[in-house]
Amino acid sequence: MSQPLFQEFEEVSAKQWKQKIQVDLKGADYNEKLVFKSRDGIHIKPFYNAEDVEKTFSINSPKNWQICEKIFVVSEEKSNKRALEVLTKGAESLWFIISSEKTDFQKLFKDISLKDTLIYLNFEFLPESTFEELLTFISGTDHQIRLHIDIVGNLARSGNWYFNLKKDHEILSKIVSKSADFKSVLSVDSGLYQNAGATIPQELAYALAHANEYLNHFSENKDLEIDFIVASGTNYFFEIAKIRALRILYASLASEYGINKKCNVLAQPTKRDKTLYDFNVNLLRTTTQAMSAVLGGADAVYNMPYDAIYHKNNEFGDRIARNQLLILKTESYFDKVSNAAEGAYYIESLTQQFAEKALEIFKEIEAGGGFLKELKEGIIQRKIAENAKLEQEKFDKGELVLIGTNKYENPEDKMKADLELFPFLKMNPRKTLISPILERRLSERSEQERLEKE
Repeated sequence: MSQPLFQEFEEVSAKQWKQKIQVDLKGADYNEKLVFKSRDGIHIKPFYNAEDVEKTFSINSPKNWQICEKIFVVSEEKSNKRALEVLTKGAESLWFIISSEKTDFQKLFKDISLKDTLIYLNFEFLPESTFEELLTFISGTDHQIRLHIDIVGNLARSGNWYFNLKKDHEILSKIVSKSADFKSVLSVDSGLYQNAGATIPQELAYALAHANEYLNHFSENKDLEIDFIVASGTNYFFEIAKIRALRILYASLASEYGINKKCNVLAQPTKRDKTLYDFNVNLLRTTTQAMSAVLGGADAVYNMPYDAIYHKNNEFGDRIARNQLLILKTESYFDKVSNAAEGAYYIESLTQQFAEKALEIFKEIEAGGGFLKELKEGIIQRKIAENAKLEQEKFDKGELVLIGTNKYENPEDKMKADLELFPFLKMNPRKTLISPILERRLSERSEQERLEKE
């Protein structure tokens, strides 16, 4: 009987590999030549093996992921029609952005199977009376509705509470006390930190500290589950490890409170690397970012249309974005394996490093009085801004490349006549309690200069 192939080879240690590489370098410094230090503070080596993984973690990844469609609700009838259409075209879950307190849920959910369709409801206001109306509507029905209510995130994004600290917390407490009929009512949008320029360890730490503000108040609810809205960035393997590290960190934090360790992750591509010029390249960016989200273990993935930063919602852009996910799922078989990254030495090592670095930052935040205190003192904003400045400088020098924008540009590309949306950060002076965390794309300044010359 023949022996298994790999029994014929002797095991090679990391030390032996490094010695062989050092010989091939002919005296050059191994760390200088082959070890790369990322802006996240991670040292990337040329090879990884089992010795690089001190321990593996049990990650509560979903058995399958869902294709999500985002719908901004202006008219309940039109949004309902849109929802029914996309469900027949491949969408599996719906993400409604609710802007009006007078939303008619009967019209919005007409003919939608709430039992079979995962629905995220994201409110652009603090839904006190609206929540009561929704509660009445779903009473006695089987559904998969998850609410995204985030008073801390609103403070971080806008610089103000919805009303004030006391009233916001009172309303949120009422909602949580009546939340038994919902899968989740609390959310943390970590994409805000990523889109503003935070490093991955910062993003993870801020998301964890952000969530901890809620756990401090509502830990008596042992079934409490939080939704994390995550933005997938440009570094493919790093982003896979980021979502895995988030689940590990949250499970560790939840265990300290003795509550449900499970969290729900809704992923979407970052806006930070999206470009106005040569916008078709955004298709490639969102594809790899969606892949990272899936392999990292997101529960649902929404894909941003390639023209979303300058075009209003349109059937073509939405369909292409949805079909990118459908290709990953049905043609590329990205739905066949749960926790696909498990056991990959490089990703396991990244996951461990991100979790450790994020935990260090989280502990510093808690020692400093907590996330809200550091937000009010401007510490979180300052640290994100410092890193964003460094990243912007690298982009401006061409060290950080966006194809078609600061490298291999097409000088014939004109965009001024095609703008339907304002694609840049809007600066509206107003009074705020704290400095808001501002999302900004890397290419904004260069794009504005180029538009002026058209």
